Amino acid sequence: MIIESLLDTDLYKFTMQQCVLHQFPAAEVSYRFKCRTPNIDLSPFIDEINAEIDHLCSLYFKDDELEYLGNLRFMKSDFIEFLSLFHLKRKYITVERDPSRPFGIDICIKGPWLHTILFEIPVLAIVNEVYFRRTYPGLSDAEGRRRLDAKIDLLLNEPHAEDLHISDYGTRRRFSRQWQRAVIERLAERLGSRLSGTSNVLFAKELGLIPLGTMAHEYLQACQALGPRLRDTQVFGFEQWAKEYRGDLGIALSDVYGMKPFLEDFDMYFCKLFDGARHDSGDPFLWGEKMIEHWSRNKCDPRTKLLIFSDGLNIPRVLELWRRFNGRVRLGFGIGTNLMNDRGPEPLNVVIKMTQCNGQPVAKISDSPEKSMCEDESYVRYLRQVFHMDDPTAAAKGLK
Repeated sequence: MIIESLLDTDLYKFTMQQCVLHQFPAAEVSYRFKCRTPNIDLSPFIDEINAEIDHLCSLYFKDDELEYLGNLRFMKSDFIEFLSLFHLKRKYITVERDPSRPFGIDICIKGPWLHTILFEIPVLAIVNEVYFRRTYPGLSDAEGRRRLDAKIDLLLNEPHAEDLHISDYGTRRRFSRQWQRAVIERLAERLGSRLSGTSNVLFAKELGLIPLGTMAHEYLQACQALGPRLRDTQVFGFEQWAKEYRGDLGIALSDVYGMKPFLEDFDMYFCKLFDGARHDSGDPFLWGEKMIEHWSRNKCDPRTKLLIFSDGLNIPRVLELWRRFNGRVRLGFGIGTNLMNDRGPEPLNVVIKMTQCNGQPVAKISDSPEKSMCEDESYVRYLRQVFHMDDPTAAAKGLK
C-alpha cells in the first residue's frame, strides 16, 4: 500500500494538530480537493484511491513513532498520549465520481478539525501515486536520476554558496513514496549538511534528518471563524501560535490575506517575536525586499531574521534568490514538486484546502490569484472589503 505509517506526512500537520488539541478542540471543518492541472481525468482511479484510503484509516501510531515525536522539544506529553489512541476515521472522508468537476472526482473531508487534519498530505500522496503508476507503468528511474544529479551539480558549482541550504517539501506531490526516499537519500549523499532536512516526518526519522515545518494556510483560515471580529483574526492566529509554542516554531505564513494585510498586522511585537516568514505566492523578490524593509522599519536587524521561500521553486530560481538576498538576511529554501516529481511526465498540481470552519466559509486570498480558493464568492468579496484588498476581480480567478 502507498501509506504504511501515519508519520508519512508533513511536520506542520502535527504542530497544527497539537495547537488544535489545546486551543480549538471543538472546531468542525470541511476540506475540498482540487486539481489545477488541465485535461486530467482522475475518475478511472477512484476505486483504487478509495482502497488506499481504507488502508490509511486502519493505521495507528507505533510505539517507536510516538517516542520519536515525543523527543521533539516542542511536542507535549498530552498530545503524544492523544496520538497513541488516534487513527483517521473513514466516515470523515468521501471520494466520489463527479462529472461536473473537470478532473472527474470529488474528495470531501468533513468532521472535527482535530480528527481530520491529518488526512490532507497522505490523501494527496495517494492520488499522485495512483495516477502516475497507472498512467506511466514501468517508467524508468534513469531520467529522474539524471535530472536530480544535474540540479545537485548546479548547487555545488555555484561560487561562494557553501551556506546555501535546501530542504525537501515534496510529500504531497511526490511521484511515489519510494521515489521520494531515493531522492532524499541522494540529496543527503551529495549535499551533506547543505540538505537542511525534510518536511516528511517518516523520512526524517528513518534517515536521521531534521523534520521541518510550522504552520499552513488552514491554520489562519480557520481563525477566520474561531477568532474575534474578522479584521483581527490574523493577529489572533499569530498570538495563539505564540501562546502554544512560546517562541519555538517562529515562522509566520504571509499570504493567507496577501502581503499588504500581513504587513499591517505583523507589527513590531510580531517582528521581534517571530524568527522569520515563509513565502508561498506572489513575486518572491518583491516579497523579500518588502520583508527586509519591514523588519528594518520595526527596529529589527534583517540579518538576524529568516526568509523561507517555498513557492514552486526549482534550483535556478533558488540560485537567483540566493544571489539577491545572501548576506542581507538568513535564507531557507523548501523545494517540493521540482525535486520529488521531475521524471519526465508533467506533475499534477493538486491541493486539498479548508473551505469551512464551524459552518462558516473560510478563504485563502493569495498573492497569486490562481492559488486562491473558496466556495463562497460573496464571502471573498466581504473578506477583501474587511482587509482593504485591491482588485477583487483578479483575485476571484480560480475560486472554484
